[in-house]
Amino acid sequence: MSIATATTAREFELTGADFKFLASQVHELTGIVIHERKRDMIYARLSRRLRALGMANFSAYCDFLGGPEGGAEIAAMINAVTTNLTHFFREPHHFEHLRQTALPGFVASTRNGADRRLRLWSAGCSSGEEPYSIAMTLKSAPVDLSRWDARILATDLDSDMVARGSAGSYKAADAESIPTDLAAKYTDEVTTTKSAEVRMRDSLRQMLTFKQLNLMGAWPMRGPFDAIFCRNVMIYFNAEAKARLVDRFAELLRPDGWLYIGHSESLMKVTDRFQLAGRTIYRRVR
Repeated sequence: MSIATATTAREFELTGADFKFLASQVHELTGIVIHERKRDMIYARLSRRLRALGMANFSAYCDFLGGPEGGAEIAAMINAVTTNLTHFFREPHHFEHLRQTALPGFVASTRNGADRRLRLWSAGCSSGEEPYSIAMTLKSAPVDLSRWDARILATDLDSDMVARGSAGSYKAADAESIPTDLAAKYTDEVTTTKSAEVRMRDSLRQMLTFKQLNLMGAWPMRGPFDAIFCRNVMIYFNAEAKARLVDRFAELLRPDGWLYIGHSESLMKVTDRFQLAGRTIYRRVR
């Protein structure tokens, strides 16, 4: 056997038909577009499922997914395929804008008779670092929210990530991006037999509600939200799905509400319902 053949040999066969079926299933269920260049990623992530199920190849896995007993595996497949890259205070200019511009605006609006109600949504929250960063931002803002009903909804397609976020415990190394003053106020260091961890305090956790949600499916919440964070999610959608999602966000945002998107995303030529107000920061205009 040549070195080249040995290097490229794989444990499981993934045919073109198998990849096409899996990509179509992911798109149908989530709206995420899986291009051919992601074939190696699909192989790497779903090979674990084949091993767990004792299957010999991807054709058998595809047959299983399409069969009468495949329903329970759908969630596991989506969890495996979904990308979950995040950290505390990622893209810090968003949190600075929320703290210095958006929140003071929310508070000012109450002087005109509005309810002291504040609702934010982390759509695509992954393992929870983003919504906890939002909560710390609200707590540390230069406004008095003590008499406000402030809540943060955190949702993700991946049920495993939702469970991790709800637990509120992270490796100490993963929490190093939390500013020192905020970490001292809102986290506790916990030493386990395996590693050093950081746990979010109850004052933060009581502000958050974690739920599993498919952004392409039905939404049980009615809003209105004051701000929505949906960052580095729409890059996986095609133009049609992206436009539909943004329109649904607009319907749930209050007039002049804020939408924060990812660093590589843009709403240019996608919608006329939002106006660019800063770097990847948009405001609802209609």
